[in-house]
Amino acid sequence: MIQRTSDESNKLDEDIQKLIDQIHSLSNENKSTHPRAKSGTNLKPEPGSEEATSQAGPFSILESVDLTAYYGVLSKLYAVFRPMLRERFMENLPKTLVCISSGREDCGLEAELTKTVSLELGKPFLTFLSSLRSQTCAPLKTGSSDEEPVSFLRSYLRMEELPMVDLSGFQEMFVTALSSLSLSGNLLSTLNSLADVAVTYLSKILVKLLQAPMDYVKIGLQFGIKIPSLDGSEHCNQGDLKQLLMWGLNHNVSWSFGNSIVDIFLAPEESLCSYPGPDCQSPHSVSFSRTFEGGNKDSDDAQDILFKCDHHNLAVLNDTLCADIITSSREGSSTSLLAFCQALSSLTPTQLERVWSNTCYAIQALASPLLSSRSSDCSFGDPTPSPAVPPPSETRPLPPPAPLRVARLALNLNQLLCNYVNWSGGGEVDAGLVTLCSDNDREEFVRQVCNNGELMKNLVSDKKNSWLWGYCANSSADPGYMVSQLCRYESWMAQPMVLVDSSLLAFCWSLDGDRLKMLVCENVGFFTLLFSNPENAALIPNCTEVPPPTHTNINTLVADSCRYSQWHDVMLITIDVMSLCIRLDPHSFATEVCSNTTFLKELLRNDANAWLEEHCATSLSALPTDPPLVFNITDWCDYHTWGERQMDPSVVGLCWQHDQLAFQKNVCCNLPLFEKLTVDLQNAWMMSACTDKESIEVIPQVCKYSDWTRPIIVDMTELALCAELDPLNFTSKVCSNATVLQNLLANLDNTWLLQHCANLSSAGGTSATNGSEGDSLMGFKPSEQCQYSSWGVALPDVALMALCWDYDRVNFVSSICPNARLLSLLAREPSSVWVSTLCVTYTNTTNSTVPKSRPCLARELVRRFNWTCSADFTSVCRPGVAPHKALQVILRCWLEAMRPRVEELLTQRMATVLEQAASITVVFLVALEESQMTSLRITENIRLSVLESVVVYLEKETNFDNKRVLLQCFGKLLTSLMQTGRDVTSDGFFLIKEYFRIPLGSLRPVLSAVDITTVRQILQYYSRNKNTLQLSDEYLSTMVSVLFQTHLVKDGNLFPELAPLLSKASPADIQALPPLQNNINVREAINRNLLLMSVEQRQAFGQWYAEAISPLNITRGGPSVIRDTGNLIGYLPFHNFQHLSPAQLLQGLDVLQINSLTPLQQQFIAHSLIGTYSNLTAEHFTRLGKLTCLAEPEDLLVYKDTEAFSVIQENILTCVHQGLSLPSHMIFSLFLNSTEFRFQSPITSDRLAELAPFLPWLGVHFLRGLSQSQLRPALHALSSVSFTPAQAAIIVDELTSGDTLSAPGVLQGLGSLVIGVKVETLWTLTADTLLSALPAMAQIKPGLSPPQANAIATKLWGSPSVIGWLNNVEPLLSSTPLLSVMSRTRQLVANSTSVFTRPWNTQQAKAIFTEVDNAKPKVIKEDFLTLGTVGQGVSCNVLLQLFQANPSFSAVKGILAFLRKQPVHLHTSLKNCVIDEVYNFEFLSELLGELGAEIALALPVSSIKKFPVNMMDTLRKMIVQDPHHFLLLSRTKQELLVDKIVQRLGMYTGEFTEEEFRSLGIMATFVVDEVFVQLDQSFFVYNLDLLRGLCYTSTKRDLVARILEEPGTFGPVQNWNHVTLSQVDRFLFFLPKDKLQQISPDLMTLGRIERLFLSQSQWEHGDVGVHCMKGRDLEERRSLFEKQQFVLQFFLGFLKVGRLSSPALIPSCSLLHTTAPSAWPTNSLTSMSSSAFSNCLELMGQDPFLTPYQRTLLLKKVKEVYGPIYSMSPSLIAQLGGLAVQLSVEELGTLRLSELRSIYAMGAVNTWRDRQLAVLFTTLLNSTKQSPTQLDSSTLVAMGYIVCGAKTTEMRVFNAVEFSKAALWLGQLRLSCSEEQLLALVSLLTHSLAFGPTSSWGTDVFIEIGALAAGLPDMSMSALVKEQIEGITPLAISLIPPQKFAVVFDQSQISMFSYEQAVAVTAEQRAALSDVQRTALAMVLTPWENRPVDFRGKSSGLAVSPSPLCLLMGLLMLLILLPCPAMP
Repeated sequence: MIQRTSDESNKLDEDIQKLIDQIHSLSNENKSTHPRAKSGTNLKPEPGSEEATSQAGPFSILESVDLTAYYGVLSKLYAVFRPMLRERFMENLPKTLVCISSGREDCGLEAELTKTVSLELGKPFLTFLSSLRSQTCAPLKTGSSDEEPVSFLRSYLRMEELPMVDLSGFQEMFVTALSSLSLSGNLLSTLNSLADVAVTYLSKILVKLLQAPMDYVKIGLQFGIKIPSLDGSEHCNQGDLKQLLMWGLNHNVSWSFGNSIVDIFLAPEESLCSYPGPDCQSPHSVSFSRTFEGGNKDSDDAQDILFKCDHHNLAVLNDTLCADIITSSREGSSTSLLAFCQALSSLTPTQLERVWSNTCYAIQALASPLLSSRSSDCSFGDPTPSPAVPPPSETRPLPPPAPLRVARLALNLNQLLCNYVNWSGGGEVDAGLVTLCSDNDREEFVRQVCNNGELMKNLVSDKKNSWLWGYCANSSADPGYMVSQLCRYESWMAQPMVLVDSSLLAFCWSLDGDRLKMLVCENVGFFTLLFSNPENAALIPNCTEVPPPTHTNINTLVADSCRYSQWHDVMLITIDVMSLCIRLDPHSFATEVCSNTTFLKELLRNDANAWLEEHCATSLSALPTDPPLVFNITDWCDYHTWGERQMDPSVVGLCWQHDQLAFQKNVCCNLPLFEKLTVDLQNAWMMSACTDKESIEVIPQVCKYSDWTRPIIVDMTELALCAELDPLNFTSKVCSNATVLQNLLANLDNTWLLQHCANLSSAGGTSATNGSEGDSLMGFKPSEQCQYSSWGVALPDVALMALCWDYDRVNFVSSICPNARLLSLLAREPSSVWVSTLCVTYTNTTNSTVPKSRPCLARELVRRFNWTCSADFTSVCRPGVAPHKALQVILRCWLEAMRPRVEELLTQRMATVLEQAASITVVFLVALEESQMTSLRITENIRLSVLESVVVYLEKETNFDNKRVLLQCFGKLLTSLMQTGRDVTSDGFFLIKEYFRIPLGSLRPVLSAVDITTVRQILQYYSRNKNTLQLSDEYLSTMVSVLFQTHLVKDGNLFPELAPLLSKASPADIQALPPLQNNINVREAINRNLLLMSVEQRQAFGQWYAEAISPLNITRGGPSVIRDTGNLIGYLPFHNFQHLSPAQLLQGLDVLQINSLTPLQQQFIAHSLIGTYSNLTAEHFTRLGKLTCLAEPEDLLVYKDTEAFSVIQENILTCVHQGLSLPSHMIFSLFLNSTEFRFQSPITSDRLAELAPFLPWLGVHFLRGLSQSQLRPALHALSSVSFTPAQAAIIVDELTSGDTLSAPGVLQGLGSLVIGVKVETLWTLTADTLLSALPAMAQIKPGLSPPQANAIATKLWGSPSVIGWLNNVEPLLSSTPLLSVMSRTRQLVANSTSVFTRPWNTQQAKAIFTEVDNAKPKVIKEDFLTLGTVGQGVSCNVLLQLFQANPSFSAVKGILAFLRKQPVHLHTSLKNCVIDEVYNFEFLSELLGELGAEIALALPVSSIKKFPVNMMDTLRKMIVQDPHHFLLLSRTKQELLVDKIVQRLGMYTGEFTEEEFRSLGIMATFVVDEVFVQLDQSFFVYNLDLLRGLCYTSTKRDLVARILEEPGTFGPVQNWNHVTLSQVDRFLFFLPKDKLQQISPDLMTLGRIERLFLSQSQWEHGDVGVHCMKGRDLEERRSLFEKQQFVLQFFLGFLKVGRLSSPALIPSCSLLHTTAPSAWPTNSLTSMSSSAFSNCLELMGQDPFLTPYQRTLLLKKVKEVYGPIYSMSPSLIAQLGGLAVQLSVEELGTLRLSELRSIYAMGAVNTWRDRQLAVLFTTLLNSTKQSPTQLDSSTLVAMGYIVCGAKTTEMRVFNAVEFSKAALWLGQLRLSCSEEQLLALVSLLTHSLAFGPTSSWGTDVFIEIGALAAGLPDMSMSALVKEQIEGITPLAISLIPPQKFAVVFDQSQISMFSYEQAVAVTAEQRAALSDVQRTALAMVLTPWENRPVDFRGKSSGLAVSPSPLCLLMGLLMLLILLPCPAMP
């Protein structure tokens, strides 16, 4: 750039200023000369004025302008621009224009000059263009004065509307010139070469010309078209098509609009099909008006914002191309473009809007000469008529035009085109002609085509005619004939390799659906044949709905159809008849037909019967038998019961088909029944079937002839109904009444009345003619309405044209057919194209001359140029077509032929620029179309290109954020594009697939934005592909939640389509459903899917349904209310359910029992039915089933000695077999209160087997009376009954007397009785016998006793062959001593293929892992995950090495998953090791869910309380899904953990809602009392079943008791009834005693008290109750028991004041089993009979709540019954249990403890005094005649607590090996041994043959010995390292003497304790600790508090082996201690 000097710069500025002043001066002169010429607009002058004269031409304007002045200005302007151009003026011009447009005043002189030139000199130029336009404007339009003329550009964009007179001459000349060309090969080659050169040259020029402008245009579009984007709340507005296109341009989507642009400007003629088929699209409805209706002032807001100059919603700069240009991230941008963008970046939003507005107005001014539609320059008349203009007012007004054509006279069409006779010749028939005839000659077409099977086959062989199947199926053709000719199922089956066409199958299904469905469902081969074609999948029937076959009057049917003697003419024997005879009369058919060779050959001459030959060959080889007897029709059609039950639609149809007379009488004439049945849509056919009913009721309501005399609109369907059902009145009152007929014809849908009434009149003797006589045709007057002269001004309605053709054909032909221009106009409308075709045909026919076929020039030219073209020439080759249409096709074919060559010639850069230009052009066109400025159908033409481009983009794009914008912001648009037209691409579901790939976190906002149409497609796609989608439950649950909350609220009809997803809905979403309860389709959809849902989901649906059904509605519902409602009614809340009456329950029992009823509902049903009715039959009790077990015994005893009583007993037996606990009173009343149980001898073995479940109730006294002959045959039944050990021992002793258990199969045959086998007997059995019985033993519960398990395990593991028996000994691995396994670890590791799959306990796994680590260290390092169940034994050091070797997320996740799969609980040390390492990973938040509940719950509370919401929610979900590990935590940790979760998840304030409660699962009752008391009371009442199964602390029990009496729940206790008590159930024990006394005594019967005890017992023995009771201390358990005791004794009268000393009630033994002996007064127990007392002695001995006083009295009763203690047998001693504690020392010395069963019973008691233990040990030695050294492991296990009765000296001589094998059980007991005794026992464990020295012990040994570790010497205990301390059990910690505890554990060792170990420290131990030790203990106990001290590092605790000094000191201690005698 050349720099200017200061003088030059000043000189230039002066010149610019002078030039500006001169231009202003010139402009002012022009204004004074032409005052109306302002801003380039020309106002319409007055006629005859001077200004009007000046408009004669553009040059007249120029003559009035001083051209010399203008020339001078332009010369000076050029002189000024020259230096400016040198200084990059053009490059800065965009920046200058931006400054000018923004309205700024500091833009400089150059900008001011530019502004002046643009505004002042531009005005004359625009005036000149406007004047020029007025001279070239074509007369485009006529009409009323207020209509606007069409502009140039709009006329061009709708070039099909250009007047024919303007271009026809030129077009014909051009076509003639092309057709006259002689195209030789050389000429074609030369033309192609020239075209290649031209394309290359022009492309380069276009690229240079387009690049820069396209960037400017793109920036402008980006500003003007604001693209939707996600806002802060993840929502966005739905975008339109142009916004989608711009979004694609910004995201590098390749739109590929080349073909689309050709389609836009050269759109092919639409193919015309009146009956669309798969290859023929239906005609488009006119998308845009034929006349432009823009410019409406009121509709300005509706115009697209792109064409609004007042734009206040512009995009920001960062959303445009300028952002990349300014940051230099876009290469190749010009300097001017950079300056332009920089200028824009400096503007404020207001200035930016001003730039847009000013630029927009400038463009409008420049384009106004071309686009203006309000100029009056073009105001000439237009001879071309507009179809929108109505006909002249002289004729009778016609209604608005109808969209469809009406039929014309068939006879005329038959004469002209539809010559069906010629079609039958077998040749090809034009598909278009078939369509034309079907639409316009329907009646004859149906008769000639649909009723002609051969012709139908010929026509449908052309796929274009496949629509004929549906057409004929819906026509009036004979369905029976069509089925017989076209639906030959036997021929289908005879050709299994030929697929059945889907259209044919649909045709047959619509006409012969019932028979076809029956054949499909009964013949698997036929089913496979039909549906092997995937296109037929939609027709697969539900064969479960097929009713059972009923062959009503089968004999008559066979006799009528199968008259073989009359089968003379084989052509009359149809396939259907033969099929029926083969199916129903196979024997006779084979005999009469197949055996008759001659007749068979005649039949086989028909090719359709070819299948018969094979059938007969098979039949004759094995003659069939006669058909079996079948049901009678009366069994199905019992109409008198239909009103009371829900009828299957198939049964209704069956009865109509086979029993019509009775059906008419009992159904059609029974209005209530008729209305009930027709509610089901599947019975809608009855509306037409019951004709008499319709005639009587429908006609008066619909056919209101008197009203039709007034000018009202009558629906066409009502007219048709009246014409069909009431023809006589219709003819007389409509057809004969001109006024009525005229009124009805006001609705053009009723034009069929003309033909209908004409036919009726003809039949009556009146004829209507075509010609002039047509004026008398039933209200239609051709002379008045067929005004052909006006059709040139405005095209008539299609219905009027059809009427004029049919009834005024002569005038029609003479007036219309010769008018080429009018024919051309008609040919352009799809609805009237038939006119030109019929005119040509009719003219040829009437002239009796065959015209020469005129060649199609367009097709001929394409052939001559050798172009390959896909265009359809049909539309341009018909008569009367406009010439420009042919030119369009020719040009289209040329472009199509050139496209491949152009693509080869273009470079990548050229292609990119041109593609971008095409895309931007399309954006403009779309904006024009949306503003109704063009009717080129841009959207339709680019639709497929857009979809294909989006498909490609979605497949390639990996960034979901971009995909999300497409799905969320443009989903509705894309769905509408997919649904536009009929040509859906093969990837039609591409968009829908993407919705199933959305990440879970984005699913909710994306689906919420989807429109309802897309939702339906999503559901359809899921329904078809749900088995292959593999979506997670959480994904589906979120999807359902969105659909429920967002879309179902808007459209309730969506519900049936949601049916496959209902099982994934959450209870909260279900309860929030919109009120659709009364929608029968919704209810049926729920009922069909209800059984697939969880109980919580079903109950949620029940609560939702209850909102619409009040108790009053239930009561009024009638007996069938349950059947009518369906499954849903079974899940109503109980407060609704309890309003069902006994009659309703009885009738709906079948429905209720297939659903999961709650125990409360079951009890209610049982009491309602059995308590109300006393005349139930055996059938009723069979239906009741297990519900019988919930009835009161008194109600059942009513049926004694009746047929029903045996069914009652069977039901009770079934309940007992299934493990249900029943009240003893019921069992005793119904079974045991019989003489057969008082005298056992009459009882047979079969009866004994039948009553086997009740034998434990009868007790030992009864069992002792049974003989072996009675027991042995019943063993199979007895072996599955749960007997007590004493009872089992009696039976086993009797069974094995004289026999041995070593016989094959005897031991395993005992089943549950094996617990009665003596340990001494087990010792004698061989290993093979034991191995064979182990699988059976593993199945029994409660399982073997510890002595039994030890005896078997030690015996088997003592054999070297045990390594090969691992599969057999697996059931006892948990009971196998560690010492037995340790001696085999080397062999086990060698057999690694099986050792890694066994369920080892923790200590066994650790021992085996240590051996693996020593023998195969490489396996651990490289393939740790292959260790299987041994992996739980991994040491912390090894695990840390594994984590450190590969610290990736996937590797750590794999190890955690491996640990989660372990068969037993992980040891605390392992869990802590995992946590310590994992907590340091950066991906802890992601890893938390992989920890599993067991490891996650080991996290310190101090760490958990820091979790963010998402991690806390993950922890919550893990606990809810796997609650078992939470229940194992200490009570303190449970409450703290739940408190932190509740606080973090925001549940601490407000109402404790159902959603919150359910989300916490098992933790819900562990919230603080302040939260629990806010529990939603309605939820409490509705979900008592759920609440009763949870765990409650003492304070929570008090809160529950308080809630029970709230007014919103059950109110005061004194108002409770029996239903309330049933609901409260075991919660009754939560009430305080004063409240319990307020309950009515009449309600608290013995049966109810028993059920309460049973309910509490079932909970205590359940998964929750077991762990919940373990967490309670003895005082809390006793408090709960005392509440139970009070309930029993108070309501049974034991606590009444002044009661006599005799007991109010003496319990039976069975009653004690259901309650508890300790709950009864002692005098009641001692008052029992001797036999009853004997039967319950074992139960009393095991009762933990008996007081010492009670035990003393009961022991006294024992002595009364059995005599002195010394005379008692070992089996009796085994039953004494805890009662023996009250024996004196002398009596204990006389016990006979010769059997291990009695030793084990005494050893299991933990309340012995030290003196008693010593006596018991001595008695044991004396009874067994053994010394202490001879005691084996099984005896030591049986001794239990008696071990502490041995002296220290005696202990030291125990066999060390045997004691070590017993340590597994003894270590689990809280032994009362002294410190010296424990030290002696530990010394046995340190024996070299046992576990060796303490220093060598690992975690495994400490786990094994349990409590015995408390006896370790002080030195050994103080030397323990971390790994050893981790193995000490909490029980062992608590047994260490306090002073010793304080000495042996320093603070560093205490800090190594686990939380469980620290909790076990007793108060005495804690008191003995120093302050530092207490601090260390406190830090372990309260990890949630801040740690003031950290002891880590003060003891290494890493090595298992101690230092050499420790070893030496330990050895010296042993040498000193061993020889010393016991300390006193």
